Amino acid sequence: MIKVDDIRKSFGEVEVLRGVSLTVGRGEVVSIVGASGAGKTTLLQIMGTLLTPDGGAVEIDGRTASGMNDRQLSKFRNEKIGFVFQFHHLLPEFDARENVMMPALIGGVPRREADRRARTLLETVGLADRMHHKPAALSGGEQQRVAIARALVNSPAVVLADEPSGNLDSATRDEVNKLFFDLRERLGQTFVIVTHDETLASTADRKILMSDGRIVL
Repeated sequence: MIKVDDIRKSFGEVEVLRGVSLTVGRGEVVSIVGASGAGKTTLLQIMGTLLTPDGGAVEIDGRTASGMNDRQLSKFRNEKIGFVFQFHHLLPEFDARENVMMPALIGGVPRREADRRARTLLETVGLADRMHHKPAALSGGEQQRVAIARALVNSPAVVLADEPSGNLDSATRDEVNKLFFDLRERLGQTFVIVTHDETLASTADRKILMSDGRIVL
């Protein structure tokens, strides 16, 4: 599902990624761990085509991102990649259903179909009775569930998550972590998760350890 080959990235004089190669299979849940500054988030952003590597190649679901212009990359991200971040980035003026619909509408999906997908996903993540609440009326865990549903609305090839439970209390964190595996079982979804949460990292199918811009385990 994902193949990154010899990825290199520097910011000024600082070499953040030093020839990283990684393959992730379809339906796999992979965690990426390591100390702050190890290059985890930079690697995730390059996988998600949010950053351009200085060298190497990224392939997702059989398509190579290199050579695409900005418009093509935006379309590729919208269709192939779902993102979940530590902070939910929900639009405060819209309710949960409308937030989940947004990537589908941006991708040109008819409103009726986008609404159907959003309702189905909110039911799937346990928020059937909260879909008309705006973010301010939702708990942190509920907001993160909305963000996960939003990441799934276009049936992406892969979901990339950066510290998805890092801003939650321990009980809510466990619920959100469990949700990733439930969704994999129900939908066959592929997840790559950058995390400092050792429980989440250890329950993944595979744990990747990064240090100083390289994969060491």
